[in-house]
Amino acid sequence: MAEDAEDKSEDPTEKRLQETLEKGNVPFSREFAAAASIGAILTAYSLFLPGFIYDLTMLLRSLLGNLHDWPLDTPSDAQNLMVLVGRFLILAMAPIILPLLVAGLLASIAQNQPRLVFNRIVPKFSKISPASGLKRLFGKHTMVELLRSLTKYGAALIVGLAVFGWWWQDVMSLYQRPVIAIPPSIYDASLSVIGSILFFVMILGTADFFYERWRWFGDIRMTKQEVKDEHKQSEGDPAIKQKTRSVARSRARARMMSQVPDATVVIANPTHFAVALRYRYGEDRVPRVLAKGQDLIALKIRAIAEESGVQVVEDKPLARSLYKAVRVDADLPVEFYVPVAQIIRTVMETEKARAGR
Repeated sequence: MAEDAEDKSEDPTEKRLQETLEKGNVPFSREFAAAASIGAILTAYSLFLPGFIYDLTMLLRSLLGNLHDWPLDTPSDAQNLMVLVGRFLILAMAPIILPLLVAGLLASIAQNQPRLVFNRIVPKFSKISPASGLKRLFGKHTMVELLRSLTKYGAALIVGLAVFGWWWQDVMSLYQRPVIAIPPSIYDASLSVIGSILFFVMILGTADFFYERWRWFGDIRMTKQEVKDEHKQSEGDPAIKQKTRSVARSRARARMMSQVPDATVVIANPTHFAVALRYRYGEDRVPRVLAKGQDLIALKIRAIAEESGVQVVEDKPLARSLYKAVRVDADLPVEFYVPVAQIIRTVMETEKARAGR
């Protein structure tokens, strides 16, 4: 069963954030991009439109003042005229359209770092399912977006009409003015309308920018159980880790016990501690620790040693000190050289005596 939204009380972890971004799920404000585009339009409009209007005025004057030079008797004549006007419009509008495209691109880059996500372009057959389409079409998110769009465009229309109302009288009186004065008047009115809409869209875009990030962060928040599960995945299940450590200790203990028959002597206290040492003259530079144990393990070491014919020497203080200080499969610490050497010497003499008999 899906977790309720109110159960997502934990901030997303770094792993969750990284996985979300890698899937292409990033916060993106369309209103912020729209504000940047309208700002680019207004900038280009104010910089390039006066020259465009002047050139358009000159073109209109040339066309309208010399109509006899532009015959329209055949379709070819009309085509030539349309090509001329179209080429002029394309060249004149290019400085306005290019900043619009650049502004949209920069607005997208400013919101999120560009990344290539193949998962977003892979065809998903579930999206062409009629049931899934209806669910998306009438889903809560779609309804919210529709309401936001209606509110946004309605407010922008009201702002535009309100500003245009200030210019209504000027626009209605354009027919009384000379042709040369019409384009500048239209330019001033449109600049005022676009500037007002830009101001409104900038406020809306800024609010939407922070709202989208807040909504995105809320969508990827995690439940307490999800945080625990992720922690288990990254750190390992405690039960499995405990089992792994137990198996490792068992294997190490078995390997340690298998080395006891190779020991030269076992120093014990008689039931609590036992340390198995090996020293082979000519092979070992110093005595080496093969095994050590306490209580039941100590008794097991003693039992294996006695079965294998390894001498067991009881020395309570030395056995206790060795158990605390030495490590298995390591050389004997230097502070134990003298007492251990005496014991090994005694053991070797005893073995020689037995061999002589």
